[in-house]
Amino acid sequence: MGIKEKRRITQLLGSSDIEAVIAELRQLPAPKVINPLIGALCSTDETVRWHAITALGPVMADLADHDMEAARVVMRRFMWSLNDESGGIGWGAPEAMGEIMASHDGLAGEYAHMLVAYMREDGFFLELEMLQRGLMWGLGRLAQAKADLLNSKDAVTYLLPYLDSTDAAVRGLAAWALGLLQAKEAISKLEKLSSDPGQIKHYLNRVFVDESVGGLVEKALANIQKAS
Repeated sequence: MGIKEKRRITQLLGSSDIEAVIAELRQLPAPKVINPLIGALCSTDETVRWHAITALGPVMADLADHDMEAARVVMRRFMWSLNDESGGIGWGAPEAMGEIMASHDGLAGEYAHMLVAYMREDGFFLELEMLQRGLMWGLGRLAQAKADLLNSKDAVTYLLPYLDSTDAAVRGLAAWALGLLQAKEAISKLEKLSSDPGQIKHYLNRVFVDESVGGLVEKALANIQKAS
């Protein structure tokens, strides 16, 4: 795909109508769209960046349905970007992986354990708080679609310590994910954060929402109570 086409995709991602953007991108061959979408994960424009994450879900699901091995190559590319040896930082990789797995059962079955491993100090622990934010969001996004799968990987055990993070976004997004997983084990820790004043900008259900950590905690507790 040439520079002109890549610019066109970036312009599309800046549109406010993400559904129309996805519909247009899915008309193009998935292999040609994926590289520009991955490149957009580093955009300084929040709308472009998050729309790229969102679009990767259905585009990668289409690719996996037609060529699973090609989809695995892309997933391994995300994993490599989070590897210290890659020389990169992996911006947007955990979020993209979460969105993609929320969109495709086969890829979720193969790679969900990696999102859990990125939380584990005895696994592939991500040290940078910015990456931890992305990881918490990716886990929450996958929990929205496939909570049972994450629970089968013991995700709650490794999520709980993130409620103690010094970063408000990490705390808030961890609470969001725990609520979606209906983690009763988290109730006591969450209750201590119910008045947490930390503010975060949260990308939720394809729109930006400004929320406090305490507000996210209250919603998480309400989700958990539903399971009682």
